[in-house]
Amino acid sequence: MDIHSSSAIEVNVNDLHGKRFRTREELFEDVRSCFVSKGRNPLESRKRETSTRLINCHFKIQGKRKSDGLWTLDLINISHNHDASENMSGHPSCRRLTKSETSEVERLSIFGIQPRNILSSLRLKIPNIQAVSRTLYNVKTKICNEKLDGRSMIQALFEELGRSKFLYNYKRDEKGCLTHVFVAHPKSVRLSKIYRKVYVLDCTYKTSMYKMPLLDVIGVSSSNKSFYSCFVFLKKEKVEDYVWPLQMFREMVNSSFEPMVIVSDREGALMKAISIVFPQTTHLLCIWHIQKNNVAKCKKQFAEDEDWDMFMSTWNAVMYAKTKNSYDESWVLLELLYKEKKCVISYLKETWLPYK
Repeated sequence: MDIHSSSAIEVNVNDLHGKRFRTREELFEDVRSCFVSKGRNPLESRKRETSTRLINCHFKIQGKRKSDGLWTLDLINISHNHDASENMSGHPSCRRLTKSETSEVERLSIFGIQPRNILSSLRLKIPNIQAVSRTLYNVKTKICNEKLDGRSMIQALFEELGRSKFLYNYKRDEKGCLTHVFVAHPKSVRLSKIYRKVYVLDCTYKTSMYKMPLLDVIGVSSSNKSFYSCFVFLKKEKVEDYVWPLQMFREMVNSSFEPMVIVSDREGALMKAISIVFPQTTHLLCIWHIQKNNVAKCKKQFAEDEDWDMFMSTWNAVMYAKTKNSYDESWVLLELLYKEKKCVISYLKETWLPYK
């Protein structure tokens, strides 16, 4: 199977050997009809929340244009039911940005600078600027809408990926909602095909606006340097959610590809998916994740830092044992030294020892 690039998209994503493809225009129309933001109302049912700023102030003036082109103002009522504004930023018309200021907001936004920091930068350059944070959010939204030019965000994403020669694929559920997006940079593809022995897999937290986990696949070169191989947005972190990205990863490198070693944390669904897609690959657990979990679960059982450091030294002897005999001896010693801390011994036995 060929993972499509900018010219075509595979229709039958569940069948890895399907060969039917659609043009980009047909894909975008397909995605437009099926894409629904997770946790939000459908696009057609969304309405903007509107409100009024009117407070029924009685102040009123009337302007009239005379025949000679001049204007006259008549004071109808000069009474107010509120105090005078102390800050003109309370008036939307005074918060508008000039063209140069808007260009500066767009330039800084490209570099990923947060609106509050952009606002601070503008205030340093223009002390009397009346803009507030909401002004910048509105300007960024307007700039984004102009760039989208009527397209949905997913359409714009696929167009940009195709224009930049990325490899990409997607998957959707039976309801037509987008569940997976696979992305790989051309240089990452080349590196993945050269250095095919060791890979590290890990998921980030759900920090995107759609709350979708991001699976990072990281390769290791012959000089012990890491490189990004591919990225996959997932709907959930279940076995079936991991199987499809791993299959796409294998097809990206080679249909018969199977790495020598994969390193991950103790994510049960991911571990099961690795055994399904890469049954011959040696799967190792990340020591950094092991130590981090031990700190969270076990450190509170040690009152003194010296006792904790001694425990970790003994535990490291177990983890880094190079032979079965040294491993058995180190574990027996750890059990003997900390036999009174039954919860710690039980945690290590149930959580980590089955994977040694």
